[in-house]
Amino acid sequence: MKVKILSGDKSKFDEIRHMVAAGDRGVDVSGGVGKMTDMPAIVNGHAPDVLIVDVADGWHLDVLGEVTSRAPQMDTILITNDQSPQLLLQVMRMGVREVLPSPAAPEALQAALNRIREKRGHAKSAEGKILAFLSCKGGSGATFLAANLGYILASLNNKKVALIDLNLQFGDATLFVTENKPAGNLAQVAQEIHRLDASFLNAAMVNVLPNFSVLASPEDPAHAIDVKPQHVETILKLARKQFDFVIVDVGRSLDAVSLQALDMADKIFPVLQLTLPFIRDGKRLVNVMRSLDYPKSKINLIVNRFDKSGEITLDDLESVTGASVVKTIPNSYQAVAASVNQGVPIAKLARNNPVTKALQELALAVAPEAEQAPGGWFAKVLRFA
Repeated sequence: MKVKILSGDKSKFDEIRHMVAAGDRGVDVSGGVGKMTDMPAIVNGHAPDVLIVDVADGWHLDVLGEVTSRAPQMDTILITNDQSPQLLLQVMRMGVREVLPSPAAPEALQAALNRIREKRGHAKSAEGKILAFLSCKGGSGATFLAANLGYILASLNNKKVALIDLNLQFGDATLFVTENKPAGNLAQVAQEIHRLDASFLNAAMVNVLPNFSVLASPEDPAHAIDVKPQHVETILKLARKQFDFVIVDVGRSLDAVSLQALDMADKIFPVLQLTLPFIRDGKRLVNVMRSLDYPKSKINLIVNRFDKSGEITLDDLESVTGASVVKTIPNSYQAVAASVNQGVPIAKLARNNPVTKALQELALAVAPEAEQAPGGWFAKVLRFA
């Protein structure tokens, strides 16, 4: 749905734009700051689905009537302190769909937009998928896989990806994909959760690619206590509206905060290796998830540093844990170490490495529609290299 905004005040324009975008990540928002008489120029012959008008320089109802008559298919929302019956009747006769009191409350504006969506038959854009990665045991490589999968998913056709580092005390997911210092972190967002909207969230993240952003873990481990389950819920709800994929690096601890993320995840990827300590902890982790009534299809084991000639087989692992192995990642120590040490995604550093190819296959498994992307999958990977 296309939405244009006309406001007489820059701060109000930004506020309305953020409210509209926060409610639907698929909406196309544009417009400008000006007077009521600027309305024809804002519409500019290309009528949007919705026009939102919030100006205080006099209504100039003749201009409004001219614009609405030329674009009868356009729905108009007026934001004004004048809630008199005379004004309401007059603008409704002109085809205005909604009149909201100023300043517009986010819930009132979203309710108005939802009514317009229903009238126009526009389904609200689908929410993004939440993919949770967690280590069955320390050193499994879960953070490396989560960060690098995020980079590869972002190279798919028009996919927006967020990586959220929920390893609250010693998270370092940003170091795997960028040298840039984050502007904010998860604890800082949690401390100001009352300000949270799409703009605030994006400002706190570090951009790896134009469509791949990372929300870092707290810089100081002491601030881990600032992040509560309700904060994680609020952040993930907003993030999945803004991104096609939200990858959460849960870390290894199981507490109220991490369980909130696991509850909301569409898929959970426990990462382990084919050694007895990993398998023992993997079985314990799967048992915990079963006790939480997670469906079997939600739990997808990833075997990292896989060696086909190993003593323990994938069948042994699945038999012991009762969970399915969705992907194996081969052992390629030199390339992975170089990627980690340089902070460069392995798909950019070593395009033809077996680990890169395995992660590409995993990306297509979680986003199968991207296989048909124009220009081809590998062409898009190379474009970012």
